[in-house]
Amino acid sequence: MKEKMDQVLLVITSCPDKATAIHIAERLLAAKLAACVNIMPDVMSLYMWNGKQETAHEVLLQIKTTSNAYPALQACITENLPYEIPEIIALPVVAGLPAYLQWVNEQTGRQ
Repeated sequence: MKEKMDQVLLVITSCPDKATAIHIAERLLAAKLAACVNIMPDVMSLYMWNGKQETAHEVLLQIKTTSNAYPALQACITENLPYEIPEIIALPVVAGLPAYLQWVNEQTGRQ
């Protein structure tokens, strides 16, 4: 009987610069915590922090992973970002090409 796949997740996080983004992406891939990481440079973020509006130019990561890999992925991101409260948002992938979803599971340690 075929083993059930883990839930595929799309995780979004922002980094202060390209070097940090690449460092995190490479660590996640090396540890098999992500199948793929998209790096999107020059994202302008506007947000409220300590009662005032802030603006920052950041680099956004879109990370494809699984629910099984998520706890270690979150820890890796948290350890490698300088933010007091990093943006780490995991969205469930409710549909997708079955072969791609299987590939994500295989790359994150599940066959």
